[in-house]
Amino acid sequence: MSKAPTAPSPAPLWHQGWYRFARQQPSPNHGPRPAGARIDLVVLHSISLPPGQYGGDEVQALFGNTLDWSAHPYFESIRGLQVSAHFYIRRHGELWQFVSGNDRAWHAGTSQYRGRSNCNDDSIGIELEGLEGSLFAPEQYDTLASLLPAIAQNYPIRHVAGHEHIAPGRKNDPGAGFDWQAVQRSTGWNDQTLPEAVQVSVQKNKM
Repeated sequence: MSKAPTAPSPAPLWHQGWYRFARQQPSPNHGPRPAGARIDLVVLHSISLPPGQYGGDEVQALFGNTLDWSAHPYFESIRGLQVSAHFYIRRHGELWQFVSGNDRAWHAGTSQYRGRSNCNDDSIGIELEGLEGSLFAPEQYDTLASLLPAIAQNYPIRHVAGHEHIAPGRKNDPGAGFDWQAVQRSTGWNDQTLPEAVQVSVQKNKM
């Protein structure tokens, strides 16, 4: 008897730090992680270019060093900025990836968390299309609900924080409009995974 055909193996979720379900646009703004870096932190940000305007491709252009600095007056204030994040989630939930998770993206800047400085060294950065302090779209939380566990499958994630928590006084994103409880509900991660300031808020809402 002939053997029944075997089903093809499913494609892996990750390949050299690139996530299967993200639209890929490699950014030149990255570098190697320090030897022995333990990638155990996810940092959440918000971004929109110009601030408060959504739907364009300016964020992708910024991360690719192709932004037309003359296209809007605000861009003059960030002219020459070279930054990146690992992931970017659009308002409608579309997911982009710019840097391999194995590499060091330039998203955190001067920062400190868990008793460590230079959070770029050992974190994954996720930008949410939005304005700090404002609300985010349900579709963005849906994407986070699948992306965060997928990251934790590939990297030893123990903490998730906002840019505001790793660079207090310098950064305020994602801000008060971000629903940390939604993240906790969708991932099942415990309170200790969250920043201390967020833990207090979450615990109060559970009472």
